[in-house]
Amino acid sequence: MTSRPGIDTPDHRGRTGLDRAGRDLDRNPDVVIRDVELTSQGWHVLRRTTFNYRRRDGRWETQQRETYDRGDGAVVLPYDTERGLVLLTRQFRYPAYVNGHPDGMLIEAAAGLLDADDPPAAIRRESAEELGVTLGPLTHVLDAYMSPGSVTERLHFFAAPYTPADRTGTGGGLEEDGEDIEVIELPFTEALAMTHDGRITDGKTVLLLQWAALNGPFTATTPPQDKANGEQQRNLSTQ
Repeated sequence: MTSRPGIDTPDHRGRTGLDRAGRDLDRNPDVVIRDVELTSQGWHVLRRTTFNYRRRDGRWETQQRETYDRGDGAVVLPYDTERGLVLLTRQFRYPAYVNGHPDGMLIEAAAGLLDADDPPAAIRRESAEELGVTLGPLTHVLDAYMSPGSVTERLHFFAAPYTPADRTGTGGGLEEDGEDIEVIELPFTEALAMTHDGRITDGKTVLLLQWAALNGPFTATTPPQDKANGEQQRNLSTQ
C-alpha cells in the first residue's frame, strides 16, 4: 500500500488522519457525510467533502464543498479612552493586493491563530509579538465565522484597555514567520472614519471599531451620524 502523507503517515508537520475531519458529524440529521478527500496540505489544509443533504422540501441530493482549514483565531482592539486612541497594525496582505487593493498594505487589528493556546492566551501572545503591548483585562466581544462558505475558521473577538506604560516592546511580529508589521496608534474617531472612506477595509477591524462606537468604550464619543446609522442597522435587523 502506498503511504499517504497526512493520512496514514506523518506529513511535514507530523500530522496524520487529516482525511478524518468531519466524517463522524451527526448533529444535523439532514446532513450525511459520505467522503472526505485531501486536495492540498500545505501549512493549512484544503478538503473536498461529499455529503447527502435533505432539502427543505424533503428531497435528498448529493453535494460537494471545499473547506479551507487554517485553525481558529483571535483578534483584539486595544484602546486608550483617556487619550482617545486605538492601537492597530499595518502590513502587506498579498490576497488583498491580488484582488484589487491598491498596494496590499492593510490596516488591521492585531490577530493570530490560536495554535495550542486558548483564545485569551493566544491574543495576549499576538499582542506582545505584533504590537509590543502587554494587555490589560480582556473583554470578550463575540465569536464569528468570517467566511463560512469556504473557510472553517472561527474568530474570537476581544477588546482591552492599554496605556503608554503597557507598550513594553517594539512589536513588529516575528521575522522568521515573514512578518513585517508596522504598529500605528490612531485617534478612535479617525479610525472609525477610515472604515467609511475605504482606508480600513479589513472585516474584523471594521467590526471591532463599529462595536467600540456603538456598544464599547467610545460610545460617548461617537459622532451623532455614526450612532444614527448604528441604530438604523439595529432596527433593520429586528424587522
